[in-house]
Parts: sequence; structure tokens; C-alpha cells
Amino acid sequence: MPFRIVPAGVSEASREKNPRRLVILLALRKARAVARKHPEALVLGADTIVVSRGRILGKPADLEESTRMMDDLNGRWHRVYTGVALVRHRPRRSWAEAAVSRVKARKLPAEQLRRFAGRHMDKAGGYAVQDHKDPFVERIEGSRDNVVGLPLDAVRRLLKRACADAA
Repeated sequence: MPFRIVPAGVSEASREKNPRRLVILLALRKARAVARKHPEALVLGADTIVVSRGRILGKPADLEESTRMMDDLNGRWHRVYTGVALVRHRPRRSWAEAAVSRVKARKLPAEQLRRFAGRHMDKAGGYAVQDHKDPFVERIEGSRDNVVGLPLDAVRRLLKRACADAA
């Protein structure tokens, strides 16, 4: 399926504290913003967060925050939530869901953590499982695609729903 990547340019700020609702809200916000500019297109939006010990971790703002996140996740299980949304502006329709995976971070010494901190400032939790030089993730339970940031099974389900609704 041909596609274009169009940055939404919207705020990711929210007071929502429920991780599942938060990622769906942000995915819909992004998809709706792009759909307004491309009203005939079917737009896919996504957003990913990491939740560790009840705290929501987004993208680190700076090296200090990246270091804190990596230290917090070090050797611990956490959850990765990704919301995906399909939106059509004309006619106005939307479909959304969230995927959740459990991730176990490998216990790394402080020196190695400091070397990795700051490498993935554009990723929730400050790490990237798809980077083969990043040994931070030890184990994934659930969708690996979700941890990378786009749960393909969820996208397929949304596309099927959108096609069924259009029929």
C-alpha cells in the first residue's frame, strides 16, 4: 500500500494518566491533524510510551532525563504501549486501539548505561530495540513490532475495520 510520512506537528502534552487511553488519544490527535490537511486520505497516526513502576515515560527531553530513564528501567520489567489510529476527515470516521507489550531490560553496569544514554532521544524510554548495537532489551513478551513503535497486527485490524465500514 503506497504511503507518505507527514509529521503531525501537534503537542503530545496531556493530563491523561491511563496509559492505554493516553496513547489512543495522542494517536488520534496526530492522525486528525494530518487528516485535516489531507481530507480524502486515510491517515494512520501512532504514539508510543513506556510505563515503569506506574510512571509514564515519553521521549527524554535531555541527556540527564535520558540517563534517569535508563537507570529506572535497568534490569526491570516495564510495559510499552502504542496507540494506533486510522482517521478519514471526509467522511469523518476514526478507528483506534492500543497494543501493550512487556519488556525486560538487561541489567547493565552504570558505565555502560551512561554510554547508551542520549543515543535515542526520539524514542519513548530513551532506548531503541531495533538498534542492533543497543543491548538494553533482554526479553519481550507480546508484539516486538509494538516495542519498535508500530504494532502491525493492530494496524491490520484497523484497516480491516475501515474497509468493512466503507463497504
